[in-house]
Amino acid sequence: MEKKNFRPDKIMMYFRAEWKVLALITVSGLIYNLGLMAGPWFEGKMAGCLMQILTGTERFPAMLRLAPAYVIVIGTVQLARYIKRFYVRRFANDVNRRMKRILYRTLVHKSRLELEKEGAGNVITKAVSDVDDCVEGMRKFTTEIFDTGVALFGYVCMLLYYDWRIALISLIFPPFSYMIAEKMKAVVQRTGAAYKEEAGRLNTETLDRITNAITYRVYGCERERGEHYEACLTEYEQSAVKANIWNAALPPVYRVIAMAGTVMILYLGSRNIVGIGWTSWDVAAFTTFLSCYTKLSDKSSKAAKLFNAVQKAQVSWKRIHPYMEQAAGTVVEDEIAVREEKISIENCGEPMNADWEGGTEDKTRMKEVGKMEKVITADHLTFAYPGSDPIFRDVSFTAMPGQIIGITGPVACGKSTLGRVVLGLIEATEGTVLFEGKDITHLKTRKRREMCKEMQMIFQDPLASLNPRMCVEELIMDPLKIVHASRDKETMRKRVYELMDQVGLARRFACSYPHELDGGRRQRIGIARALVLGPKFLVCDEPVSALDVSIQAQIINLLQDIQEESRLSYLFITHDMSVVKHISDDILVMYVGCMVEKSSSDDLFDHPMHPYTKGLLSAIPVPDIDVKKKRVLLQGELSSPINPKPGCRFAPRCPYAAEECRIRQPLFEEVMPDHFVACHKVREINQL
Repeated sequence: MEKKNFRPDKIMMYFRAEWKVLALITVSGLIYNLGLMAGPWFEGKMAGCLMQILTGTERFPAMLRLAPAYVIVIGTVQLARYIKRFYVRRFANDVNRRMKRILYRTLVHKSRLELEKEGAGNVITKAVSDVDDCVEGMRKFTTEIFDTGVALFGYVCMLLYYDWRIALISLIFPPFSYMIAEKMKAVVQRTGAAYKEEAGRLNTETLDRITNAITYRVYGCERERGEHYEACLTEYEQSAVKANIWNAALPPVYRVIAMAGTVMILYLGSRNIVGIGWTSWDVAAFTTFLSCYTKLSDKSSKAAKLFNAVQKAQVSWKRIHPYMEQAAGTVVEDEIAVREEKISIENCGEPMNADWEGGTEDKTRMKEVGKMEKVITADHLTFAYPGSDPIFRDVSFTAMPGQIIGITGPVACGKSTLGRVVLGLIEATEGTVLFEGKDITHLKTRKRREMCKEMQMIFQDPLASLNPRMCVEELIMDPLKIVHASRDKETMRKRVYELMDQVGLARRFACSYPHELDGGRRQRIGIARALVLGPKFLVCDEPVSALDVSIQAQIINLLQDIQEESRLSYLFITHDMSVVKHISDDILVMYVGCMVEKSSSDDLFDHPMHPYTKGLLSAIPVPDIDVKKKRVLLQGELSSPINPKPGCRFAPRCPYAAEECRIRQPLFEEVMPDHFVACHKVREINQL
């Protein structure tokens, strides 16, 4: 089966994907279980031969002929058993790995709100325990379909061959066990699901305890949290006991009911031996019949294990199935791409001002960049988490080659989310994103990976965005390893050192870890990592907000130098008006998820038109005690980004707000050339 047709939400697809392994399991399983049929036959023959030797009708060499043949048959059977078990385990391991990889990549694409709503502990339980139980059920099914199904069929045929009447009477009892199992199915599933839920809740509480241990000590609530954890532990223990009781109840029931037939065989079989039964038996036939039924009863009792495993697997599959459905259209393609994608590093993008070999300027690329009309075009972008109001709505902007678009606004206005939507880290609810004229809004994972060469991000908190277990060299080199696995390490190391020099990070820090460096150096690592693939567009998400003023200036100057050298385009997100004025060509002001004003940097600071923008600029301090600056104090209730009121989002704080502002959302219109404002009263306020 072609991997592109793989559906992770269909359980049979995992069996079809491993058809070669399952073929080996089938052959070895048939040999093993059919070979088991010979065991009772040899046991009967050897018992009969022993009886003949004891009565003097046969000599000992007859036993010597049977014994070696029996040993050879048993050896062949055990070899087939080993092969079957080996490949069954391999099948289970492959499926387990595949499921966990798909589930992990699905979790990567889920929103933070969805993950927080479900709980970290519950997610971990699904990603680990539920997958393991699901795979264990598949393994048990694969094993028992031969070890139990084929064996039972063979034993039943042998019993019918020796005496069909006694066989039918003795085989009345095993079906009762299956009927009882079916009646117990609902309670087994219910107790199993409850156990899984409590396990997830306990994991959540454990993670909370680990994460917030210091906080609990500071505020003196350790005892309260300890009591709460004990309550969760008690509920978990109770659910585990209930689940174990019902799981362990089936095997004894199977065995007692199935072995009841042994009494009937002893009575009716003895009548056949003495010649007063339905058929004339000798000791060999009786021994063979009894051995077959004993093994059949044992196999029937093992069906309980299969039943328990399958029920647990069904419960676990129901829990992880929504994740697999989400993965059906996106994760699978990513899985294929991991194995198939081999891209040459020359096609990925060159260094900022030098090629891989010698440090010469890449003039050809500069000319191509200069001819491009637009790098990024965002058209009426809207994003909302499922079941909630939009984080931002109807946002549009265009970034030209070498242009820096600044986005500013208050906390929680949707700036960072907008940056992630533009990069495709989260998918837009409405609208489109064009990169060099190509729609990249809904790219599949494989094509999205190719876009990472052209679009990168510098994160706000460098310490949180850097892997603490990797040194500086490894952190910068990591994107190269992912995208250019075919390149030799020395070439990649050379590229890393070039980037360290470019961002002003001394090479002596190549073996240092993030926690050993200050905030400025950590941010330089983040910048170098973002530049290592040679992108054309960068999203800078508050890259200097966590730094002191002197380091801020260094990082801002560094970003400007890199932008000028390489003709990069930036989407620069910040709440600092001084920074955005210094670095931006155009500025987009947002308020509670909506655009309120957009113009060139100089025009915005010289002629602000929206009341919110006026208030922001009036708050910028002037480094001159003789200059008296008029403050525009914004008063009133802040609009809720979760449940905003109709009309203009700024209306509750706007001194010019009218009734119209509280009813109807203002249009984002061009008031002056290249100056856009969303305000009903903009012309009246600015006397236009």
